[in-house]
Amino acid sequence: MNLDFNGNKGFRLLNMHELLNRGELIKKAELAERYGVTEKTIQRDIDELRVYLADTRFAEGEVSIKYDRIRSGYYLVRMEREWITNEEVLAICKILLESRAFCKEELDTLVVKLLAQVTSNDRKQVENMIRNEQFYYVPLRHGKKLLAAIWELSQYITHHEVIRISYVRQDGVERAHEVKPVAIMFSEYYFYLIAFMADDRHGFPTVFRIDRIESLQGTGIKFKVPYKDKFNDGEFRKRVQFMYSGELQRVKFKFSGTSIEAVLDKLPTAQILSENEGVYVISVETYGNGVDMWIRGQGEKVEVL
Repeated sequence: MNLDFNGNKGFRLLNMHELLNRGELIKKAELAERYGVTEKTIQRDIDELRVYLADTRFAEGEVSIKYDRIRSGYYLVRMEREWITNEEVLAICKILLESRAFCKEELDTLVVKLLAQVTSNDRKQVENMIRNEQFYYVPLRHGKKLLAAIWELSQYITHHEVIRISYVRQDGVERAHEVKPVAIMFSEYYFYLIAFMADDRHGFPTVFRIDRIESLQGTGIKFKVPYKDKFNDGEFRKRVQFMYSGELQRVKFKFSGTSIEAVLDKLPTAQILSENEGVYVISVETYGNGVDMWIRGQGEKVEVL
């Protein structure tokens, strides 16, 4: 079907809007020839598109059509708060590839959608920057799709609903649990569900790897948000760096390694109590015994006090 751009103003406006959205530079002379109209008609179309964009945005200047005097054409300008920039797309793609969090199918879908945000002129450059990593991407061994489960869990968290899950432990044993879900977190390759046991037998949250949840369903039972009446996942995240469940504890140790910055980055709740000739005394607050395993892995650089 051949579109009659000359006789249908709507077709012209839609096509011009699509070209601008793709990041292309449009020129009045070229469009006039393509659509079979005058340059004055194209100018009126551009003016009407400007009015449309101004009327359909929440704030003035969020999206606008500007004229480039050097290239003699019009282009679309978007505020960074509304659209992902080329630089941001590249950085996000790199993080996704390095995280290895998703199976190959979900990873490829996410990358394609992100690349669609890049202007056509720069898309090839971003594709070239990630092509090798994407081709040799090695997903985690569980191979499961996670996006749907993450979204479903987020709904139960939002509505404060107790859920019933079937969970496979690291030793392969499968158990059923009823839990109060309060947060979803990501750490070192895996997504985790943070939840309190429904029977309140623990006073601290339990950590479940989402890829090990074989099935889940809502119970229809509502719960009040625990952890001092309002679970603060930001504060909890600082204290569960290693994704191990357990009581909240405080550990004090000496550190004599070369990079105190690496320790402070790894342990967000770490506080330097003293320093003497490059030896630091550090206090850290954390859930579970994950920090103990980390300390043992530091060898002679760390001495528990």
